[in-house]
Amino acid sequence: MQAIGLVETRGLVAALEALDTMCKAANVQMIELKKVGSGLVTVIVEGDVAAVNSAVEAGKEVYTQTGGELISANVIPHPHPELAAIF
Repeated sequence: MQAIGLVETRGLVAALEALDTMCKAANVQMIELKKVGSGLVTVIVEGDVAAVNSAVEAGKEVYTQTGGELISANVIPHPHPELAAIF
């Protein structure tokens, strides 16, 4: 795993739109979509560091355009191998 990108949103529809944009904007693959509770949804993608950075920025941009509430976004470059067990 070269990098992990996370985008946390409020609402499934906006999270799916962000995920679609992220996968189209850069060469990343979805690892998981987690429904956390209280309407929070976290989308997790992986790929090389530059692609994940681009994808997360694109996901943040499209999400704010939909009028939704972006909770958090983060990129973890070169994550520890044991972190993969969580996903």
